[in-house]
Amino acid sequence: MLPRAVVGLGLVSLLTDTSSEAIFPLLPAFLTTLGASNAFIGLVEGAADLVANVLKYVTGLLADRRSRLKPLVLAGYGLSTLVRPLVAFALSPWHVLLVRVGDRIGKGVRTSPRDAMIAAAADPSIRARAFGFHRAMDHAGAAAGTLLAAGLLWLLGAGGTTTASAAQMRTVFLWAAVPGALAMLALALTREPVRAAPPAGRGKRQPVPPALKRALVPIGLFALANATDAFLLVKAARLGAPPVVAPLLWLALHVVKAMTATTGGRLADRHGKRNALALGWTVYAVTWSAVGLSESVPVLFLLSAIYGTSHGLVEGAEKALVAELSEGRTGKAFGTYNLLVGFATLLAGTAFGAIWDRFGGLAAFAGSGAVALLAALALLLLVPRVPLRETGRSTR
Repeated sequence: MLPRAVVGLGLVSLLTDTSSEAIFPLLPAFLTTLGASNAFIGLVEGAADLVANVLKYVTGLLADRRSRLKPLVLAGYGLSTLVRPLVAFALSPWHVLLVRVGDRIGKGVRTSPRDAMIAAAADPSIRARAFGFHRAMDHAGAAAGTLLAAGLLWLLGAGGTTTASAAQMRTVFLWAAVPGALAMLALALTREPVRAAPPAGRGKRQPVPPALKRALVPIGLFALANATDAFLLVKAARLGAPPVVAPLLWLALHVVKAMTATTGGRLADRHGKRNALALGWTVYAVTWSAVGLSESVPVLFLLSAIYGTSHGLVEGAEKALVAELSEGRTGKAFGTYNLLVGFATLLAGTAFGAIWDRFGGLAAFAGSGAVALLAALALLLLVPRVPLRETGRSTR
């Protein structure tokens, strides 16, 4: 059975993602009404994630110096809850960028301390499962959020083949504040697990462990391949799907992720994090490349569902591997990991959109798939199969 703190934080993430994902699937269409290009869509998500991940590094260092992490987690969730609905008042693409960055500042403040809480609460033997459960709740919230968005659009008259207006999307954005407020209530009721006071000097000028450095090379390489899922929605729009299809495609993707994340974490605990990551990255490479070849909306739906299984295989395993290789400095380990992924995400999203604009969607999707396969190969070469002395468990 998972610890109560892990379950409580999972509920918070479910409600927060319900709020966030009622907005996110509509952003590409909303940005289009404001005159944004594909490259700018990629820039919005890349820049937002970059800001978040820089802050994740800073708060990761703070997490290693504090015995109580919940105040940081509360501050991060609170900021996002306040800022996120302001996208309803955006009048230009740059306004959307600023709101997304503000939302992600909150994410940056909370994520590393929250991950450190999960790592501390879960026994190493079930750590990938714990992180997988947390990601499953994220994706369940994303599914609920897309249902909320689709239902509100339908009630507002944008169902079927009717194109949603900017005004209708703005109304959805405002309603998304409700589950965000409920998430804050759930977090206030979640009890933080007891942590020992960190030793003096913890987190100051201590290097990243060598084994983690090696693992971060393929992790960063895969992040360069992992362009934002928003491009699935762009692909659907290019295939002529009506706007109401976007939340439904997002729903299908996140239902698959929610169904596979906990199981993927359990498999990683049993058969090794390295093996789970290599398999998941390979599935990503094949399905993401195939998306570039798809020429109909039904085929895109099918490929998106298969693609979602790659996330189930890797999300819990990746974070559990980082915790396993941290040598007890989980805050700094997660902060370094998130900072690296943030820079790679900025390059991935912007480059993917620019390649699509210049060379077409097939080149962008296939190029990302090739880089993902290279990351899987680098992982197998750089991360050993031998058991770790620190944990007595194998990364395999």
